Parts: sequence; C-alpha cells; structure tokens
Amino acid sequence: MSTDCDVAIVGAGPAGLCLARALDGLGLKIMLLEAADRDRLARPPEDGREIALTHASRSLLEKLGVWQHIDRAEISDLLDAEIYDGDSLEPLRISRHDGGSEQLGWLAANYQIRKAAWQAVSGQSDIEMILGRRVEGTSPKDNARILRLEGGDEVSARLVVAADSRFSNMRRAAGIGARMRDYGRSMLVARMEIEADHGHVAREWFAYGRTLALLPLNGQRASAVITLPTAQTRRLAALDAEQFGAEVTALYENRHGRMRLIADRHVYPMVGVWPDRVVAERLALVGDAAVGMHPVTAHGFNLGLNSVRVLADEISRSLERGNEVDAPAVLSGFQRRSRAASLPLFVATSTVVGLYTDERAPARLVRRTVLRAANRLAPFRRAIAGQLTGRGSLPAPVEALRRRVFEPGRAAD
Repeated sequence: MSTDCDVAIVGAGPAGLCLARALDGLGLKIMLLEAADRDRLARPPEDGREIALTHASRSLLEKLGVWQHIDRAEISDLLDAEIYDGDSLEPLRISRHDGGSEQLGWLAANYQIRKAAWQAVSGQSDIEMILGRRVEGTSPKDNARILRLEGGDEVSARLVVAADSRFSNMRRAAGIGARMRDYGRSMLVARMEIEADHGHVAREWFAYGRTLALLPLNGQRASAVITLPTAQTRRLAALDAEQFGAEVTALYENRHGRMRLIADRHVYPMVGVWPDRVVAERLALVGDAAVGMHPVTAHGFNLGLNSVRVLADEISRSLERGNEVDAPAVLSGFQRRSRAASLPLFVATSTVVGLYTDERAPARLVRRTVLRAANRLAPFRRAIAGQLTGRGSLPAPVEALRRRVFEPGRAAD
C-alpha cells in the first residue's frame, strides 16, 4: 500500500515539535498530528513549570532554531545548586566551577519553550499538520503503520513517532507496557516574589515529610516547588494568595525572606513511568512517552530532547546509507542509544526518591551520611557538574556498567 507520509509524529509538545524541526531538510514528508488546535499551540497557557536546561539541551535548541525564539528576559542563569537534608546546614553543593563552565545551565518556563518550538516549526513547508483531532488507534499494515483518527479517517506512515506525554495513548495502542510508580504525593509549583537574593543558585531541601525546591528566576523572583502528600498539597493550593504566601514563607523557614505569590498555582501528580521498550513495529517513543522522570533531578526534559536528537541522528544515518526511515537499524540503534542515556538516571532518581521519602531513622542516617560523603568527594561533584555542562563524563564504575549493558562489545575497552 502507498503511504501518506514518511514520518508521522503524534503530539505537538516540545519533543514532537523539536523532532519535526530536526528532520527538516532530509527530504522527508512529515505529518504532525495533535489534538489541540492551532491557537492553543501558538499561545500555550502558562503551566507553572520551570525547565532546567543543560548545555547540551541549549546547544540542540539553538541548532533547531528554537532557542532564538525564547524571550531572553525569560531565561534565567543557573549558576550553582545546593541540596540539603532535613535541617542540616551543610549542603551538597554542585558548583559551576566543578563543571568547568561559567554556569551549570539555564531555567526557562515550559510554556515559553513550547511557544518557541511552535514558532520554529510552523513555517516549515515539508510538514503537513492535522490539528484538533485525536489519534484513536494504530496498527501495522503491509509496509506502513496506520493511524486511526477520530471521525474515521486514517493516515499511513513508514514510521510513527509517539510524543504524546508520559501517559501516552499511542504507547498503549502499540502494545508497549510500562511500569508506573505513583509516589502518593503531588507537586505544587508557583512563581513567587522573594525578599532575599537567590544568587541564581537552585536549592532543594529534603525535609521530613516534604520536599522543597527554590528555582532562581530573573530579578527578585523564584519558582517554589513544593512536594507533599496529595491532600496537603491541595489544601495549600486552595488558600487565598495572602495565606498561601505566609504558609510558603514558613515552609521555607524565612530563608529568602517574605515570599509573595505572583502567578497562578499548579498541582501535578508525582508518577514515574518506565516503558518496557521504546520501539515497536514501525514505531518509536520520544520525550515523556519514552521515560517519565520524577522531577527531583529536573532532568526529564533534557532526556526527552536527547531522545529526539538520537532518533533524528539514526534516521539521518539511514538515509545517508541509501536506506529508508523504517530500516530495522533505525529502531534498534535508537532503542540501544536512548535507553543507555536514560536508564542510569532513571534508576538513580528512583533510588534517591525512595531514600528521601523514607522517614525511618535508618534511612535518615544513611542519606545524611551519603550527602556529607558526596560533598567531600570532588570527583563525584565534578562528574555531576560535568554531565550538566557537557564537559565531563560518568564516573568510571557507572560508565563501565553502562557499557556492559548497552555496548557489550566494548565492555573490555
């Protein structure tokens, strides 16, 4: 059967849009399918989420022409990071100097990135868009994969890419299972005006019964990220602005002076998602559909962008060899490389979350001991900072394990 396009991307969030942009110029016919309409994509609503971008992510966004569309006044420098345990005054400090750079990364609002990605893509002539209609199902057929749209229409593509969130309907429709962990807590995010200067340092406190983070924004502003049992989060979200500011100031123990609400509050459930695989017949998962990270590391978006980079690279390589976008090597290479990048961080994050949500005395002792030891190990700090700045590598034992699992032929290198 003939196909309507070479690549059909389901989901016009940042991952789907960036992939469409990354495939531009390869001579492919691309189709972008999204349930939201054009107006919502062009003017996405503010959602409260601030994204921590690594140097690698900024480089990719610049290459795709997305970074240039983000208002510079809305991009905040991230110089250093501090992690505290309970009421300890001795943090683990990840410094920009450990990473050999002037800063660890940057912070930008999620909705600003979405808007910029749409602006970068909307002028591409080789992309056909089907907006305002849901994809209700998918199945392989002959030399294509079929997408069934609401209303009864069908689209056929050589390769389908699911970029439709961590709760991906496309992933389920393709028969890919996923392990989901509901942490039983919710995250409240809110922009606040603060009295004390944050110095463009991100801070996170693993307090007993709650986790607090403060992400530095330009001026005397910051994003408060508060994780509590869901009932407590909803109570906090229901307070009026004055009561909310007073309670948040108390939660943060006046570390940054009086805190005043300056934007809408948003609440998100804490659910981690790890799919059994990221490929199926003529289908690949990118972005949150490929891995749904707990936000404790603020690294999920960067992993999503990396999956876009890897898939675009595999497709480009295939075309250079005279093969098609659906060549078996495309999906096998994408599966191996994307999982190699995401699995170590997903496992580490899950371990950290488990340790820091366990309020038993032994767990408290272990995490404080680990934090103090890590703070005294310069190679450990440099490894973390180097991953953010792109000027370092994984610690040798972690890199050896990664190679053993994903590159068995190089395990002895």
